[in-house]
Amino acid sequence: MAKKKAQEKQEIVTKKSLQFLEAYINNPSPTGFEYKGQKLWLDYIKPYVDEYYVDNYGTAVGVINPKAEYKVVIEAHADEISWFVNYITNDGLIYVIRNGGSDHQIAPSKRVNIHTDKGIVKAVFGWPAIHTRHGGEKEETPQLKNIFLDCGCTSKEEVEALGIHVGCVITYEDEFMVLNDRYYLGRALDNRAGGFMIAEVARLLKENKIKLPFGLYIVNAVQEEIGLRGAEMIAHRIKPNVAIVTDVTHDTTTPMINKITQGDLACGKGPVISYAPAVHNNLNKLLVEAAERNGIPFQRQASSRSTGTDTDAFAYSNDGVVSALISLPLRYMHTTVEMIHKDDVDNVIRLIYESLLNIQDGQDFRYIK
Repeated sequence: MAKKKAQEKQEIVTKKSLQFLEAYINNPSPTGFEYKGQKLWLDYIKPYVDEYYVDNYGTAVGVINPKAEYKVVIEAHADEISWFVNYITNDGLIYVIRNGGSDHQIAPSKRVNIHTDKGIVKAVFGWPAIHTRHGGEKEETPQLKNIFLDCGCTSKEEVEALGIHVGCVITYEDEFMVLNDRYYLGRALDNRAGGFMIAEVARLLKENKIKLPFGLYIVNAVQEEIGLRGAEMIAHRIKPNVAIVTDVTHDTTTPMINKITQGDLACGKGPVISYAPAVHNNLNKLLVEAAERNGIPFQRQASSRSTGTDTDAFAYSNDGVVSALISLPLRYMHTTVEMIHKDDVDNVIRLIYESLLNIQDGQDFRYIK
């Protein structure tokens, strides 16, 4: 099929949508503690679905045509990387361990929120001044064993009086912004941007009065950052026939990234369609054809043995679920300044939407029939 020339830019995200995205990104949803963000997401999506439910660990699902036998999932994950309080010193300093893939090198001098039963306690990741690090010895670099939090206390008892205890979760306080009228920027765009985009697909289906011939399950899963756990649980509950997952992938055009190993992908050049054993080739062809038919720019990525996303959990669940992955290019993953291009967000939404319109009730994706 010949590619159509890319259409003029179509803005999908509305002013109301953007207000939701900002509130959704700013709300902390660390792995295992996603419930407040899930409530925000459900409140936004409820007008666009027929029913909804939440499982035991917090994965939220909006359903269109819940009585249909043939089930299609569009999915993203809701959780963000964070830290746990691990050890409180007698001097009132706090050492941490990871909750997900938190980057120890970006921690020094960052401001954080420690979540306690008494409310938020402010703290900072301290670091020795450059003046004190001069001398003949090799400088220490930030490592898990030497990064620490200072919440302004001078004793363990004072820390505990604030409600802080081992196991309290910690998030960065950085918030959402629009950069150069071109990028959305903030922490946890991995992957609450995905939750936002699948909610926008539900909105478009409702506003355009689309009657799908199958049941559509809009899934915002928990606990992806520690091993795809939420997707594993919900895949067994829904037992879908098809799953289209959206997550982020690396923009490889910034310094210190090797394109030979990481591929050649860039923000602003469109959604990324992945190739991997878990990705079903026939469903992937449907995505490519939807993109070409509608002039949606897209990029391709080879993901080797696994995609590292919830795609793997869905694909290998039950008796095998026909699955594919549409990724959103992102700069500076697992930092507090993650960046995604506004055009890519619109085009991922468009690609998922158009792909759904091309899935038939009972469609058989098997290679050999």
